[in-house]
Amino acid sequence: MQETKPHRPEKRARFVVPSRSDALLRNFTELVGGPLGKHSSPGKMTSGPFTVERVLIILTVVAALLAVLAKDYCRVRGWETPGQFYATCYSDFPELFRNRGLGDGIFPFFTQGSLFEYPALIGIIAGITALLVPGQGVGNERILGYFDVNATLIVAVWIVTVLLTARINRRRPWDAAMVAVAPGIILAGFINWDMWAVGLLAVAMYFISRDKLILAGVFIGLGSATKMYPLLILGALLVLALRTGKLRAFFITAGTALATWLVVNLPVAAVNPSGWRYFFEFSQDRPAGYSSPWFAYNLVADRVRWMQIDGATINTLALCLFALACVLIGALALCAPRRPRLAQLMFLIVAAFILTNKVYSPQFVIWLIPLLALARPRWRDFLIWQAAEGLHWAAVWMYLGQTTSGGSVQHNIDMSYYVLAVGLHMVATAYLMARVVMDIWDPAQDPLRADGVDDPHGGPFDGARDWLRFDVFHPSRSVLPWRPRATVETTEAKEPQRMEVNSDG
Repeated sequence: MQETKPHRPEKRARFVVPSRSDALLRNFTELVGGPLGKHSSPGKMTSGPFTVERVLIILTVVAALLAVLAKDYCRVRGWETPGQFYATCYSDFPELFRNRGLGDGIFPFFTQGSLFEYPALIGIIAGITALLVPGQGVGNERILGYFDVNATLIVAVWIVTVLLTARINRRRPWDAAMVAVAPGIILAGFINWDMWAVGLLAVAMYFISRDKLILAGVFIGLGSATKMYPLLILGALLVLALRTGKLRAFFITAGTALATWLVVNLPVAAVNPSGWRYFFEFSQDRPAGYSSPWFAYNLVADRVRWMQIDGATINTLALCLFALACVLIGALALCAPRRPRLAQLMFLIVAAFILTNKVYSPQFVIWLIPLLALARPRWRDFLIWQAAEGLHWAAVWMYLGQTTSGGSVQHNIDMSYYVLAVGLHMVATAYLMARVVMDIWDPAQDPLRADGVDDPHGGPFDGARDWLRFDVFHPSRSVLPWRPRATVETTEAKEPQRMEVNSDG
């Protein structure tokens, strides 16, 4: 009887095709016959072996090969200063393998007396990958092996990040192509272990989108034990919980994240207290880092003989400016006519952290790429921003080449061009923030909400009604927990009637 049942084709969800919805990509399709027609049904018909996810994996692998080729000079000739800067193939992996004892068998945090200026989980990753390199000592072959092992694992995390970005919003899987082919990841993905934090945050956001908050908290905690920035998602979750009244969702996620972070860090702190504290002390005491606005200002101040800013003052100013930015983002989230999406708030918070922090390492750009693909998947803005980051990428290495080689400015770029590149990176990032803010205040401009969805990344907040919202222009329309909703709805209904009476009268 099972065989006599009529065959029912598998139902497939329709999804958005960028070549039809994105103005920039639509222009590029003219060479192949124009964009996909409006009467087509993408996602409802089989695509053969080349599904969306398989194409994304292929794109990521091709991009990863380009990333390896970008490091080819150093892979062949070694990571030596200043050549590694002039060839733009610098990576922290060889430096740390040689200078932190990884090549001599030291395991960060667990070897007494070892100091490692990164969070606990990165130290564990660094130690395990060092054990995977055959041989002993810090010869060139082992240094190359250490780089290759870490690069291979980063490519695997990169692929996972791309697939999760595609699955978070099933209607727009092609937006993950931004993560797959991002020039910023091609150039900076192999500098440090930041891609691990990016991948862990992507897993956390995937579980949030599926309303699995305990698992989301676990991966937020793991991500925060790798790099601190994934912890910032708790700020976005908090304001969304206040807006919707779903405070339980926030406390479950935050509590699980804290517990996970403690599970990772407490054993490390118990085994090597001074080594565990070193990351926090180093972060507090270090001066302004390359490419931060504070470092750029001090460079200019030194040349024009202005007063420079000391480290303690920079710490205070950076913290205050970031706190102010968070307050403004929170106010936007609670006052916007429509509740913002989780990815939009997360992008704004991380971008604000990057612009105000006293350190901007070149690989920090990869923090924002998956968030932008979810917050504002517009290829024109994405490519403009990546072009600005590419110019900054070249400028910082040329500047480091000049400072480490002691060469004359005649044969190097002048400091002023490097400062201009830092300013360009900041302006491009601020531009993206402004566009996201505009999308929040006017949802008609939001590429996702134009498709008729609410917040596919928001999990428990998707489609939720307002519990707390301040209307700065019409305070009587504000939604307050102690104010009955019926009162608000009655007020909103009476406003148009008053306007009609005034216009008639």
